[in-house]
Amino acid sequence: MATFVEVHPDNPQPRTVAQVVERIREGALVAFPTDSGYALGGRLDDQAVKDRIRDIRRLDDKHHYTLLCADFAQLGQLVHVDNAVFRAVKSATPGPYTFILPATKDVPKRLLHPKKKTVGVRIPDHPLSQALLAGLGDPMLISTLLLPGETQTPTFGWDVKEALDHQVDIVIDAGEVSTEPTTVVDLSSGEAEVARHGAGDPTPFE
Repeated sequence: MATFVEVHPDNPQPRTVAQVVERIREGALVAFPTDSGYALGGRLDDQAVKDRIRDIRRLDDKHHYTLLCADFAQLGQLVHVDNAVFRAVKSATPGPYTFILPATKDVPKRLLHPKKKTVGVRIPDHPLSQALLAGLGDPMLISTLLLPGETQTPTFGWDVKEALDHQVDIVIDAGEVSTEPTTVVDLSSGEAEVARHGAGDPTPFE
């Protein structure tokens, strides 16, 4: 059964966050709220985390996994960002956007799109997400918690625990969260293409 953890939505308790971070370091798969609904996440370098996310969401090999970054310093180590792309991403982050960009050599090949060699990156605007990233000191591998056949992410932690009690290790509840996933913008070709409409306003990229 998954451990159920409750945190304050605006000021996550440092001790609780530290305990979750330690579990993530040990290989835990965590379901946690972000600024665009729930996500599944864990260590970037843990093959089992990717495999478990893939199985829960029933993803194929063309799925773009996302690297959750604390800031631009982390993001810039993982993807190639020219000046035009930098301005576009900077204007929309932190926030509910995922950007598809060419990956650097620092990203494990198993996380890349098999043909495009791209990966998703994003910087969240959510106290818990930022607290987890600060505690880890590294980006996280995540995927929006969209279960097969669903178009919206869960609203509360209890919904997640009921659905995934035996498939994840920790479920974090921070009150009601958005049910919209991120807006996905593909910038890998140098031109912006909105691949999924979600919580972020797509207008600047259309």
